[in-house]
Amino acid sequence: MATTTPDILSVPQPAPQKTAAAKREYPGALVVVEGIDGSGKSTQLYLLKRWLEIGGYRIHFTEWNSSPLVKSATRRGKQRRLLTPTTFSMLHAADFADRCERQILPLLHGGYLVLADRYIYTAFARDAARGCSPHWLRNLYSFAPVPDITFYFRAPLDVAVNRIVAGRPKLKYYEAGMDLGISLDRAESFRIFQERILSNYDQMIETDHFVLMDGTVRVNKLQKLMRQLLGERVDLRQFAPKKK
Repeated sequence: MATTTPDILSVPQPAPQKTAAAKREYPGALVVVEGIDGSGKSTQLYLLKRWLEIGGYRIHFTEWNSSPLVKSATRRGKQRRLLTPTTFSMLHAADFADRCERQILPLLHGGYLVLADRYIYTAFARDAARGCSPHWLRNLYSFAPVPDITFYFRAPLDVAVNRIVAGRPKLKYYEAGMDLGISLDRAESFRIFQERILSNYDQMIETDHFVLMDGTVRVNKLQKLMRQLLGERVDLRQFAPKKK
C-alpha cells in the first residue's frame, strides 16, 4: 500500500547525535545520502559535490558497491544468479569494509569531508527487505563510523518507480528483486521490492537521525536546502582552502 510523502517543511529535523560526536576520534566529517532508487539522492549529492569542488574544499566521494576487490565477484555472482540474500549481503558488507578501511576512515582521520552515495542504511533497508535479520545486519556493520549528517531523500513510491522504469530499457534481475519470487513481472516485482525498502527506510528516520528531504521538490530548491542544512550541521570552514 502506498504511503504519503511527508512534507519536509513540516517535519521536525532530529537533533545531532551527541553520543557519536563524543566518541569521534577524527577531524573529518561524513555526509551520507540515502533513499530508494529514483528518489533523486544521487543527483543532489553530485550537485553538492560539484559545489564543494568548485569552492576548493577537501572532499572525497565514495559510492555503494564500488570496491575493486569485491565488485568483480559481485558482478559474476549476479550474472550467474548464484547470490542468496545472505551471500549478497555478505558481499556488500565486504565491499563496504574494504572501502571503509582503505578510503573512508583514513580520509576522515586526514581531515576530509567524505561524501557517501549510500551507506550502511542501504544494507539495513535492502537486505532486510530480502529477509535478512535486522539485528544481524546491525551487528555486521557495527564497525562503521556514524555519519555527521544523513540526508534521506524520500519520494512517493509511484514517482520513484516511474523515474527508474522510464529511464531504463530493462530492469536487472536482482535490481528488480526477481530472486525473491515476488512476481514473474519484473516491473511489478521491482515496485513491490522498492515498497519494502521504502518501509524499512521510514522506520529509520527517528532511530538513525535522518534528515528528511522531499524528493519531489524542485532540484535547485532542494539543493539550496541541502547546502543550508549541511552548513548548520558541519563546520565547512575546516575543509575550505587555506588563505595565503
